[in-house]
Amino acid sequence: MLTTKVGLQIPAGIGYDEWERAGHQLVGVLDSSCWWLGDWLKYGKDHYTDRYQRGIRAAGLSYQTLRNYAWVSRRFDLSRRRPALSFQHHAELASLPAGEQELWLDRAEQRQWTTKQLRGALRATRQGGRPARTPAEPSRRLEVPGSRVQWWHRAAQQQGVDFDQWVMATLDSAAASALEDQAERADQAERMEAVSA
Repeated sequence: MLTTKVGLQIPAGIGYDEWERAGHQLVGVLDSSCWWLGDWLKYGKDHYTDRYQRGIRAAGLSYQTLRNYAWVSRRFDLSRRRPALSFQHHAELASLPAGEQELWLDRAEQRQWTTKQLRGALRATRQGGRPARTPAEPSRRLEVPGSRVQWWHRAAQQQGVDFDQWVMATLDSAAASALEDQAERADQAERMEAVSA
């Protein structure tokens, strides 16, 4: 395969294994380039403060994108970066204190989470931090077949969150989505009535 600035030339008749291997390599280069650019920017800011902005313009990427790369690179020095996890995994955790970052990096690495799974586990943990229900709030009992409960337990475990937190977060998300859909349908009905009037 030949890479150029504007494309990838793939030889005719390439085997599936070789094609798949190339895809993994390309994704690796893409992910690594985020770290590379972040480290490049850190160095530039530390050593060329008077010409830093000129260097950023020369890179040709948006300032915000480059700034994000540099920020994540600053939050994780080389010794703390996990090669088994993507730049995006690290970006999800960059705002946390170092100790929490390590805890979540360990979980993501051990459980082989995608970035989306990591984000879901973080969200569920944050939502689980809400105050406990007061005794005045009504409680309900819901009977569910055992196979469903086992399935839900597996999903919560996959995301690395407490089962009760996962159930609450999932139901809250479904309720919010249903209510948004209902509000959209009501808005559409009102618009249709206004048009036909």
